[in-house]
Amino acid sequence: MRAERNRCADLLRVCAIGAVVAGHWLLVDVTYRGGRLSGLNALDHVGWVRWPTLLLQVMPVFFLVGGYANAVSWQARRQQGEDWRSWVQGRAVRLLWPTTVYAAVCALAAVAARIAGAEPAVLARAGWLVALHLWFLPVYLLLIALTPLLHAAHRRWGLAVPTVMALGAAGVDVLVLGPRLPVIGFANYLLVWGAMHQWGFAWQDGTLTTPRWRCRALAAGGVALLAALLGWGPFPVDMIGAGTRVGNTNPPSIALLAFAAAQTGLLLMAEPALQRLLTRPRLWQRVSRLNQAVMTVYLWHMIPVILVAVAFYPTGLAPQPAIGSIAWLALRIPWLALLTAALVPFTLALLRAQRPLRRLPAGVGPTAWWSPLLLVCGLAACFLPLTALAISGFAPAGRLAALPLALYAVGLTGIVCSGGPPPRRPGGGDPEDAGDPGSRQEPVLRACRRPEPLDRRRRSPAGRWQVPAPGWIRAGADSGRSSSSSAATCALWVVPAA
Repeated sequence: MRAERNRCADLLRVCAIGAVVAGHWLLVDVTYRGGRLSGLNALDHVGWVRWPTLLLQVMPVFFLVGGYANAVSWQARRQQGEDWRSWVQGRAVRLLWPTTVYAAVCALAAVAARIAGAEPAVLARAGWLVALHLWFLPVYLLLIALTPLLHAAHRRWGLAVPTVMALGAAGVDVLVLGPRLPVIGFANYLLVWGAMHQWGFAWQDGTLTTPRWRCRALAAGGVALLAALLGWGPFPVDMIGAGTRVGNTNPPSIALLAFAAAQTGLLLMAEPALQRLLTRPRLWQRVSRLNQAVMTVYLWHMIPVILVAVAFYPTGLAPQPAIGSIAWLALRIPWLALLTAALVPFTLALLRAQRPLRRLPAGVGPTAWWSPLLLVCGLAACFLPLTALAISGFAPAGRLAALPLALYAVGLTGIVCSGGPPPRRPGGGDPEDAGDPGSRQEPVLRACRRPEPLDRRRRSPAGRWQVPAPGWIRAGADSGRSSSSSAATCALWVVPAA
């Protein structure tokens, strides 16, 4: 018997992707002057726009729900006897197959535009615009690879792990703002986003929500710390842009983590009410269907901006009021409506076209002592080019980013060829796939399972709550024990490539 699906996690994921899409669309101001298409970031030209970013910054929700989903999946697979290599390979491949399709289409479009005579500056800007959101992928890949180790740490030390991560992030900010040490700021990509991922573990096993005052304390502490950092610290209120002297996202700052704590605490406080709301069959059916399209929407949502800009701006059909003016603000609503009208059929067509991805294997070839090493090398080879694409785009200086794309292809090949998946026991599939047909290619956006109620749990000798595993999981528990230590050892091989 499988655990009950956490419908609140699905709803948070769907709402988060809606906020991401709306935020990106609202903050992009397309211009057409002198025969050249370009775009401006509203954050750089309209000061008051920085305050709404407190509502539009929802990436912490993705890492929170991602931590929940990874905890569910890793525990189930480990108890079935699956090791670190096959689990990480499966999660990574399911994330990278749709990404590969997106990257291939963007690369072909860049080549076609270059052959058609597009100006290098215009091509570079468009290539950057459709690649900037790829930053999420290398960070999440790193957290997937470290999940066995991080989850073992959570089981041992609980909420002390994200607390230490938060202190480490504060120390990194001090070194970045004080001595201005180079490169060290990149450590916060793991410490800040990783702390949110750890909160997902704590949500999954009830550590963060039982007793309920813990999520209230997280929200109150986050609000207090954020107010202090914005009021007396050097951090800007903008939770999306780069800021002036110091930013909150590139690299992520302790202010962003404080914001995430407040956001996470408030959302978990609302979880019981949201669960009751989602008992309505029609609403849940809509959320479930939208949940299957989240990864597709995340990857492709900037393409309609390019298509609409090319169709409406050079022809003069779209007005171009001054950015930040009343007319510009009023046009944001029809702009969102137009892009939504383009995105909906585009997404439906993509979901149909991507169906063959479900049949692609997670891995091929024999499994040997070198398989974990090949997997780690493949992950690193994907991490670096995805980071480069997110920074420079698909066509830096108007030329195709051939080297990053080639390195990415090599990395994906290494991941896939690091060994075939282990045989599955009857009825022993990944619990996050249950009731979510067609979602194999969308790992971050997976159906999540709720832990059993506290009255059905038992306490371990250390006093920590444990959830009795269903029979289909307990059958593989003995073989899973031997793989957990090797999984943690393999996870230590992963070195952040930032």
